[in-house]
Amino acid sequence: MSRSTQSKFSSKKPRQVRDAEATKKQILDAAEAEFARNGLQGARTGAIARGAGVTTAMIYYYFQSKEGLYQAVLQRPVVEMHEGFEQLNLDQFPPEEALKVLVKEAIAYEAAHPHRGMLWFKKQTKIRESISNRGNWQENFSYLIKILERGMAEGCFRQIDPFLTTLHIIGVCNLYFNAYENIKHTRPDLQLLSTEMIEQHTQAAVNFILAGVRHSEG
Repeated sequence: MSRSTQSKFSSKKPRQVRDAEATKKQILDAAEAEFARNGLQGARTGAIARGAGVTTAMIYYYFQSKEGLYQAVLQRPVVEMHEGFEQLNLDQFPPEEALKVLVKEAIAYEAAHPHRGMLWFKKQTKIRESISNRGNWQENFSYLIKILERGMAEGCFRQIDPFLTTLHIIGVCNLYFNAYENIKHTRPDLQLLSTEMIEQHTQAAVNFILAGVRHSEG
């Protein structure tokens, strides 16, 4: 085989990988919207294919089944948040600053995908359990738990239960978006997903969380 022929063949794999990843992203984006509207049972594979600009055969090629696609949709935020937290290098910051950075990152991610959390309220318990028992859930929790433990060890945070406090912090960050469809009716005068309101939510969440973990003064 000539050198030029080798180069021609060797250049195909990266392009194919990029194309495959782009296609899967298109499918996941379309599936996310369809599942959010209709749930697993009501969602139609044909509608997802049309939304993604692919054939239904392509969906089954990458995800095997509608249930497999649903699992991939639910798993995606877990993986993406894990990758985002990993890039923050939180150990380089003092505990209080690390907590601020993580909270802001978590809210920014939710704000970029405000309707993803609603998928977890659908009644697909077995599939939710299969997702919860794998992936990066434990790692995502550990980022926050380690910050809290480090803050207590260094004396800047009061003595708290790291696991329960982690759950409370997640609730403060996520409920705003996950329950949006219900919350929006309590204040119809506010544009809760506007940039200004999300900035207010972020600052209020940071202040509230820090007030809860710091040593009380006086």
